[in-house]
Amino acid sequence: MTATLPRVLPSPEGKPVPPSRTAETFRAFASDLAAGRQPWTSEAARFITDMSDQLADDWDTTRATGRDEPVRDALTRGGPVPHGTCLELGSGTGLYTPTLRATFPHVVSTDLSTGMLQQAGSRSAWRVRADASALPLADASIAAVAAIGMLLFPAETARVLASGGVLLWINQLGGDGPLYLPADTVAAVLPGTWQATESEAGWGSWAVLRRTG
Repeated sequence: MTATLPRVLPSPEGKPVPPSRTAETFRAFASDLAAGRQPWTSEAARFITDMSDQLADDWDTTRATGRDEPVRDALTRGGPVPHGTCLELGSGTGLYTPTLRATFPHVVSTDLSTGMLQQAGSRSAWRVRADASALPLADASIAAVAAIGMLLFPAETARVLASGGVLLWINQLGGDGPLYLPADTVAAVLPGTWQATESEAGWGSWAVLRRTG
C-alpha cells in the first residue's frame, strides 16, 4: 500500500533532464535488475565503477543536481524515521550526506567508486567501498537505508534493515531520472510486505518504505 502526499516544495526552473534515450535505457536496466530479470554481473559493476571514477573530479560542478529537497522532504514528512545508523548507498561525492547526518547519529557512506569516496572526504567521516549487492554488514544491523539515485538490490536491502527500519528511496530528478522506480514497484520487489509514503519535492521524488510483514 502506498500513500501519496501532496507536493509542498515546488520544482524550480532549469531541471537538467537527461537525454531521453539514455534515461530509458538505464531505467529499463534498473527495473529488470530490481525485479530479478537482469543479473548483476562483475562486468556491470566494473562499468559503473569505471564511469564513476572518471566523473568523480568534476561531478559536483558538471553532473550533480546539487538539490536536496527530496531528501529533506522525505525526512520531514515521511517519518517517523528510526534513531540509529543510516547506510547511504551509492553515496558518490557525499552531497547529501550532511542532510542525512542532521537526522541520523551515524551515516555510513558506501560506493563502488574509490574516486567518488575520495571526493566525499570532507562530508562523510565513515566511507566504505562496497558493492550494494553484497554489503559487508550483519543482518538487521541498519536503522535506515538511503538509496539516492541508486540501483535497487531488494534482497540485500531487506537483509541489512533492522526491525522497524526504513528504506529512503530518493530520485533527484523524479520520473525523468535514469534510475527511477515508482514506490509501488519498489515495494513489490522487496521481500515481505511493505508500506510506502511518497511525494515529489523540488526536481525529484521520494518514498519512505517500511516493512509490515
